[in-house]
Amino acid sequence: MPTTYKNPVYPYRRPSELDVQDARHYPVVIVGAGPSGLAAAIDLAQQGIHSIVLDDNNTVSVGSRALCFAKRSLEIVDRLGCVEPMLEKGVTWQHGRVFFQDREVYDFNLLPEDGHRIPAFINLQQYYFEEFLVNRAHDFAEQIDLRWKHKVIDVDAQPDSTSIKVSTQDGDYQLTCDYLLVSDGANSRIRDMLGLECKGQVFQDRFLIADVVMKADFPTERWFWFDPPFHPNQSVLLHKEPDNVWRIDFQLGWDADPEEEKKEENIRPRVQAMLGEDVEFELEWASVYTFRCRKMDNFIHNSVIFMGDAAHQVSPFGARGANGALQGVDNLVWKLARVLKQQAPTTLLSTYNTERQHGAAENLLNSTRATDFITPKSHISQVFRDVTLELAEKHAFARSLVNSGRLSMPCRYDNSPLNTPDIDGGPNELRPGSPAKDAPIRLGSDKGTCERAWLLNQFGDGFVLLLDGRSDGSSAEVLAEALSELLSRHKDLRAVIIGPTSAALGTQPRTTVVDDIEGLVAQRYGLTAGAGYLIRPDQHIAARWHAITARKVDDALDRALGVHLAGTVDPTFQESCHAKA
Repeated sequence: MPTTYKNPVYPYRRPSELDVQDARHYPVVIVGAGPSGLAAAIDLAQQGIHSIVLDDNNTVSVGSRALCFAKRSLEIVDRLGCVEPMLEKGVTWQHGRVFFQDREVYDFNLLPEDGHRIPAFINLQQYYFEEFLVNRAHDFAEQIDLRWKHKVIDVDAQPDSTSIKVSTQDGDYQLTCDYLLVSDGANSRIRDMLGLECKGQVFQDRFLIADVVMKADFPTERWFWFDPPFHPNQSVLLHKEPDNVWRIDFQLGWDADPEEEKKEENIRPRVQAMLGEDVEFELEWASVYTFRCRKMDNFIHNSVIFMGDAAHQVSPFGARGANGALQGVDNLVWKLARVLKQQAPTTLLSTYNTERQHGAAENLLNSTRATDFITPKSHISQVFRDVTLELAEKHAFARSLVNSGRLSMPCRYDNSPLNTPDIDGGPNELRPGSPAKDAPIRLGSDKGTCERAWLLNQFGDGFVLLLDGRSDGSSAEVLAEALSELLSRHKDLRAVIIGPTSAALGTQPRTTVVDDIEGLVAQRYGLTAGAGYLIRPDQHIAARWHAITARKVDDALDRALGVHLAGTVDPTFQESCHAKA
């Protein structure tokens, strides 16, 4: 098969540990240089934590694999400093179409409102994403020790540290670490070594992925067919990728032979029937997969923490695999960094498990429902689906019932033990636990020299107090005094202030004053003079108030850092995870 991408080959380096007798100790060792492992290493490096990344291969993924990256994931990667090559290379889209048999029943728009820097989705092959992450990791040569062709062959996980044995072409060596982060994929060898399970459901259906190189007239949209004439009684998905490559997913049925279906002579007739006899194409890559919707009961085992597919797997419709994995890394790393720096109790790490169990359960629920709709397993389910599709052509209410994959959305951590109770209220979409929303702003006060920018880019890797500083007189003085107290006590806190504001407020250390040039910050956050939000390092809302005081922010920071946790989590939140799972 021809290819539009040549996999890089990264060099193996002989480890210095082979020359010492005792095992060396490191704060963090990461197993797996895929999206989760690399993102975690970069995030840790930005927060001053060194890590070793071990991978038993010496290249990025083969084949497009994870393809569809959602807006929230791109915002996370933007914070990690490598979203620009993704946006430049990726195919941007926000429209989709749904077809039933030989006709279109409706279309949809995933980002109907303006005023966002990041698009709703981009399509980008996983190998490009991993290559961009490797390139970014090289910017942190002092903090990230990236080791290719280093295979973990034994793990001893204890509550306070973990010991591992690593095999290389030059011999074996031992490492110990405070925390072992495991991102070695759906068939995790580390998980098996520790005797841990990933529980859930394997669906009795198979799909063929075919990456096809062609110059076609299809628009840059997501097209999904139910029971099309060219592939009767089955489903088909079409996406455009960079390099004139198109991803086509064909439902095959449970009886299909995976090895036979991957052969080019069997793929070509399916693709030709879809495209038409006159369309020329080349097959670049193909794979046959089975839907899996499952997760571990606990992502933390002693000092070993599981991430990405090693912790949870979903079927690909809805683009929840890689997107959910990146949200998991985003949730974990800020907590781990503060525990290692002794800025938070170790109990804070337990909230990675509870919050991301919530996120994984949400993804599994949506993925399972999509699978049931796409591949009905009973006559009555088939009738329900087909009637729903018929109604959707003319009736808007039925369109919400059509499920070709509920596309990845940002996870909201309602009832998290890190949230401050929401007494004052505000926009429902930005209640505590929600991810922050972006908006256009202007930096600086001189309109002749100031710079247009974006709100989320001002938040960085620490806690942020987003404050409406447009007050005057005595109220401005009170606000400035409260902010001064807070910034002097909390070195991990910065302030982003909506101006114009008083000199006393705007000249504080670790403070950025921004101009809400289109009024979208105030509108989206429901801000008025003196109001504000406390935003976590992963850009989720920890607390909000109509009137800021130093005491309120102190208490919310303590809560967000898990200071009030006594080794337990909110039972309401825990129950919601199990209910969704």
